[in-house]
Amino acid sequence: MYQHNSYVPLSYLGMPMSRIELHSFKITLNSDSTMTATTIDWPIQLSHLGGTWQVTGSCHLWRINSQHTIMIDCGAFQGISDNNELATQVEVERLKAVCITHAHLDHVGRLPQLLALGYRGPIYCTAATHALMQLVLGDSLQLAGIKDESALAAFSRLLARQVVICRYGVPTNILPSLTVTFEEAGHILGSSYLCFDITPLNKRVVFSGDLGCRASPLLNDPTPLNRADLLILESTYGDRLHGDRSQRITQLEAVIKRALSDGGAILIPAFSIGRTQELLYEFEQIWHQHQDAKHINFPEIVIDSPMANRVTDIYQHHDSLWDEASQAKQSAGRHPLDFRHAHRVGEHALHLTLVNRLKSTAEPVIVIAGSGMCTGGRIINYLDVLIEDPRTDILFVGYQAAGTLGATIQQAAAGQTVIINQQKRRVNAQVSTLAGYSAHADQSELLAFIGDATLPVGEVRLVHGAAPAQYALAEKIRQRFNIPVTITAETATP
Repeated sequence: MYQHNSYVPLSYLGMPMSRIELHSFKITLNSDSTMTATTIDWPIQLSHLGGTWQVTGSCHLWRINSQHTIMIDCGAFQGISDNNELATQVEVERLKAVCITHAHLDHVGRLPQLLALGYRGPIYCTAATHALMQLVLGDSLQLAGIKDESALAAFSRLLARQVVICRYGVPTNILPSLTVTFEEAGHILGSSYLCFDITPLNKRVVFSGDLGCRASPLLNDPTPLNRADLLILESTYGDRLHGDRSQRITQLEAVIKRALSDGGAILIPAFSIGRTQELLYEFEQIWHQHQDAKHINFPEIVIDSPMANRVTDIYQHHDSLWDEASQAKQSAGRHPLDFRHAHRVGEHALHLTLVNRLKSTAEPVIVIAGSGMCTGGRIINYLDVLIEDPRTDILFVGYQAAGTLGATIQQAAAGQTVIINQQKRRVNAQVSTLAGYSAHADQSELLAFIGDATLPVGEVRLVHGAAPAQYALAEKIRQRFNIPVTITAETATP
């Protein structure tokens, strides 16, 4: 079980827990309302149905009172054998609102189950999150074996009927005396952290969702925090710092030039949402810088991922959310996500044709394909036929979880064998890893999110991080800000 219903101070740090105890505030509604009255208690009562001692399955229940509950995110567990069952953990009849921070599967993957349980209330999110969420959940349902197009379309219509689009910086009433304001989180397009204001008590509870790194391509930096009496903060990289992001393009260019000298293909496993678009942005920058160079003949780029191509369309449709630099490039006639050297592959037959062609010719080309950790998707077929060719370069631009094919290849010594498509393949390709590609804020940025707040943060609860990351970040928060911290990993059972 992944439930946590009480505040647990960091006793091992010898830190006192201080909270302001306030009485419930009661409001009587108009006679035409479906609810006759509501109360909001402080301190708030939270249950975490995931995202406690791990970085997946984010789902948080806020018990407003005995009759009313709201949910923040409804994510699926990924990569581990956890129970995704909601039926025994959520009383749907008491659930009055669902608020979604962003469209990654570990934050939205259990929404189909919630709707199947009968939830028909509002689902609050940004427009970009809604668009991406439709893709992510449709793909997830198909992978789960639901192939019937009419059933998938019916789910999409049901989801759309319940979604309430929220704009950044604009408060939305979700219950009497409770509003939510979506603020930019800089993690992926449309991502948000959520500011809940309990208006009668003048209290603010903030859920960070996943916070992004500063200076990420295309995306604005996270909006500075104004205030939080309680901050529920992610801690994915709470115990580490990212590599030097300023050198990414230089390193990427060096790999490309080396691969050109080999005359083979560059294979880049990449996630469809965020990472593929970052790569396209940086490739366009490299190509633009060398557009007049006669001595460099850069290879073509193939984006062989139907999902990534649809996501890129959504990124382009919502270009008003891009950062100033990206919008300026587009205004100047440059198209960071759609330039002449980038080519999309959609149909599976065309994918197979390209795989067989590269198997025969090994011509220079850059292939971006999913999945990002080589656990499936079209990248597998490319690896299968090209990993034994010493002219091939395999470039990892993201974390490879233990046990995945990506991690196995990344750690393999030259000539070692790996299993691909149930066949032994020798790793003769050159394998490289570029640092600095992460969509999550690191420790310094998480601390800055707290420290740069307009008003001092009152209390922090850490979620969405492994236990070592939570403990390390909690220690830093205590040292720097001297505020109460709760570690959810302490009270969750792995």
